[in-house]
Amino acid sequence: MYCRYYGLKERPFNVTSDPAFFFSSKKHKEALSHLLYGVSQRKGIIVLTGEIGTGKTTICRFFLNQVSKNVKTAFILNPTFSEIQLLESIVKDFGITPKKKTKLDMVLELNNFLLRESTAGNNLVLIIDEAQNLKPNLLEQVRLLSNLETEKDKLLQVILVGQPELNARLNLYDLRQLRQRIMVRYHITPLDSDEIKNYISYRLMIAKPQGDACLPAGQAGLPARQTLVSNNQNHKQPGQIEFSNEAVDLISRFSGGTPRLINMICDRALLAGFVSETNHIDFNIIKRCIEELDSYALLK
Repeated sequence: MYCRYYGLKERPFNVTSDPAFFFSSKKHKEALSHLLYGVSQRKGIIVLTGEIGTGKTTICRFFLNQVSKNVKTAFILNPTFSEIQLLESIVKDFGITPKKKTKLDMVLELNNFLLRESTAGNNLVLIIDEAQNLKPNLLEQVRLLSNLETEKDKLLQVILVGQPELNARLNLYDLRQLRQRIMVRYHITPLDSDEIKNYISYRLMIAKPQGDACLPAGQAGLPARQTLVSNNQNHKQPGQIEFSNEAVDLISRFSGGTPRLINMICDRALLAGFVSETNHIDFNIIKRCIEELDSYALLK
């Protein structure tokens, strides 16, 4: 609705996990490094946790674009399955078509597939998102799959991604064997307050048509021509978007640095700016949007 008004090719603050909008905050870079290290060194089981909306799925999708060609992956979302359904989803995502769909046959075909790929020099990675929803018997099944190995290496690397409740589940006594096989862990925290301005600027820059000029401010980590959060409220050009410092401070307090909440309030702010026919997003616009979001949350 507002993209044409602002001269944007797409909405910059969608809450979808689009790797094109991956923002390299300190914590997100560290999380990505842990994933790349764990997979490249064939560490077996890797656990990535974080609160709702901190960008776990986005990191995973960005990670998939960063791995080398010899890394093949299966990505399981929302794994609310039975044991046989989970196994079937894994083999299907790896491109395996089992002749029979019994548990034994699928495990044998998966093992043969992993052996062939390993011999060909490939590394196989299974990513399970929302892993806090896995029941203990499913986590135990994942452990058994991670045991598939040669004399030298693990045949399957497993990345469990989930909310902090995943750690509580992994601490269950019955899952102590799985817990001992976790070689890499990382917990993502929200953006630091001094990263939020650059986060907003970055997403606006990505959403701009290539080659469009942006406001000439020089913030850390971004080229001067790619900064869209203005420090100068009097500097306006047609189509350019300015978030005042006061607006960014209020966004920071409202969101606590959680990217999804930042996206929600900024998306609503751009709509409010479009309705008011202004490119300048100030404190009052953000305050009004927050009040509207809070009212909507209370109604639900």
